[in-house]
Amino acid sequence: MPFTKAFGMFFSFDGVDGAGKSTQIRLLAEALTKRGREIVTCRDPGSTPLGDRLRSLLLDHHDTPIHRRAEMLLYMASRAQLVEQVIRPALAAGKIVVSDRYLLANVVYQAHAGGLDPAGVWQVGQITIAGVMPRLVFLLDMPAELAARRIQRAPDRMEAQGLDYLEQVRQGFLTEARKRPDEIVVLDADRPAQAIHADVVREVERVLR
Repeated sequence: MPFTKAFGMFFSFDGVDGAGKSTQIRLLAEALTKRGREIVTCRDPGSTPLGDRLRSLLLDHHDTPIHRRAEMLLYMASRAQLVEQVIRPALAAGKIVVSDRYLLANVVYQAHAGGLDPAGVWQVGQITIAGVMPRLVFLLDMPAELAARRIQRAPDRMEAQGLDYLEQVRQGFLTEARKRPDEIVVLDADRPAQAIHADVVREVERVLR
């Protein structure tokens, strides 16, 4: 029977905002819970007191100038706290962690789309996460313009940088996915949520077995 072994496992979801990460995280958490697993969901940046304060600074304060390198390091600081306060203890306790974004997002938003060196961001990231990487990253892929139409709120500081920037973000994700096919699962997000969920469950079952 799938999902029965009690060992920790870490998954993350990524993609441009509007691609459906929140829905897929909820559906996966519900599916795993029904199979008797303990689930911890989190978001990056956020999910700790420090992370939530940094999230507000990074996403809500449109009038605060933040250089790309400083921006990248603020995300890394939030993630370092998330790893040590939430993710690592949950994995040690045999729980399954599902995160809304993780290190890949930094590489894409600040490097591929933001002008920093992707290899350098990966290098800083390895120090930040201290060995804690997702077993799989689910990349929900769709054109940035289509994803933006789904967002029913004011744009955050990253989204406000425009469709050209967000399409570069999308292409950055796809570039990294081609380099890491064993770690990043690309899913067509322009489909019904349950169809995407079925693909996610199939991949999760594969690695949990």
